[in-house]
Amino acid sequence: MNIHFISDKPLNIDTLKVILQENFKLELAAETKQRISKCRKYLDEKIALSDEPIYGINTGFGSLYDKSISKSDLNTLQRNLVMSHACGLGDEVPLDVVKLMLLLKIQSLSYGNSGVQLTTVERLVSFYNENVLPQIFQLGSLGASGDLAPLAHLALPLIGLGKVYYKGALCEAEAINKKFAWEPITLQSKEGLALLNGTQFMAAYGAYLLIEAKKYTFLANLISAISLDAYDGRIEPFHPRVHEIRPHKGQIDTAKTIRSILDGSQIIQQQKVHVQDPYSFRCIPQVHGASQDAIAYVQSVFETEINSATDNPNIFPDEDLIISAGNFHGQPLAISLDFLSISLAELGNISERRIYRLISGKRGLPSFLVHEPGLNSGFMIPQYTAASIVSQNKQLATPASVDSISSSQDQEDHVSMGANAATKAYKIMENLKRILAIELFNAAQALEFRRPLRSSQKIESFVALYREKIEFITADKLMHNEIKKSIAFLEAFDVEKYQSII
Repeated sequence: MNIHFISDKPLNIDTLKVILQENFKLELAAETKQRISKCRKYLDEKIALSDEPIYGINTGFGSLYDKSISKSDLNTLQRNLVMSHACGLGDEVPLDVVKLMLLLKIQSLSYGNSGVQLTTVERLVSFYNENVLPQIFQLGSLGASGDLAPLAHLALPLIGLGKVYYKGALCEAEAINKKFAWEPITLQSKEGLALLNGTQFMAAYGAYLLIEAKKYTFLANLISAISLDAYDGRIEPFHPRVHEIRPHKGQIDTAKTIRSILDGSQIIQQQKVHVQDPYSFRCIPQVHGASQDAIAYVQSVFETEINSATDNPNIFPDEDLIISAGNFHGQPLAISLDFLSISLAELGNISERRIYRLISGKRGLPSFLVHEPGLNSGFMIPQYTAASIVSQNKQLATPASVDSISSSQDQEDHVSMGANAATKAYKIMENLKRILAIELFNAAQALEFRRPLRSSQKIESFVALYREKIEFITADKLMHNEIKKSIAFLEAFDVEKYQSII
């Protein structure tokens, strides 16, 4: 059994991918348990020895910060917080993202700055290891006092409330607790706030999308290379000297990748009649590269975030400090998620333009990439579909982070809207998969009209795998089914295995 120890060793996106895909179990390292217990002991002693108001510990929340809570009601305060804040609505959060939320909440609580009980963190670890995944909803967080509503739903099963998914079924949390003989947690002072304050909804979406982005940026390059060859494009715009004099890393890397993919192609090497290609082909390094650079920046922000304590107040036992501050504010993530949305949307935008070029009936390709155009509409309407999706992505890429609506009687007078940025970015990623699947559908079709010339070994081997699932279109058929198969092919495609083979 693979085990990942929760410790102060930094997480990164690649590590998260391995933990998720190889079904690692989680375990708290010994020093992590010590940090958590030390902080809890300090807080208990602090409360016992002092009646000084400490925000969220013996006071109300938000604009109710000036309401004192008696020591006898501190546990009730935390339970009430979790119940009252579970106000999520809308579509459910995908379970892959929920699992990441659990992992990242455990990581954030592990630093010993949150004041939670060790048993609380251990129960979250049990949820993760047993695949008990709380039902969480996408709408409700302003991305400022942390992801309050979604994290409240994450926390409900700890106290025996809410619903969870277990083995594919939606169950009452109370029933699952009984199945595993888990007693509901009695939340102590500060615990509800520690569980609900935090950026784990935004951070989990971002981490999931960055894992996906690594795969689909490679596929965008690979598919664009197939389109370039099928369109009888030129290799000169990918020459290294061009990019050395404008040395953006993403641009250089993209040009190098395209050259490698096309190496050995008979089509790319043949003499060209045209002296220049449209921007959607000629500027692949500049456009794809800009998206890659943006994604790299976003990854740096998220790798900082997932290794941070993001609740409030922050507790520092060694310095005898409890500080109410703003580490739960999601602005770094909100801006980065908007940046990620734009970069993903642009990969789809330029992809659709290549689709349009392939069906245009130029450079020796038949109109709409089909024999007997007129009798057959061929690939006419898949381009419409791609254009529709691209238009939606442009709308979704409108920044969420520039908006703010005051809440909690103006105590929380600037919010990040990072949760909305996260869910929009997720939709854009799903749409990008569809657009690239349509481009591949077109590019593979167009490539057949270049026979008997062959493309590169890397492209031919990839297209051969594709042809095992999606046949060449000889006459009109139900294209929805073919597009769905093309999407499924990309979703199942193992990029790392492909790269190791070629």
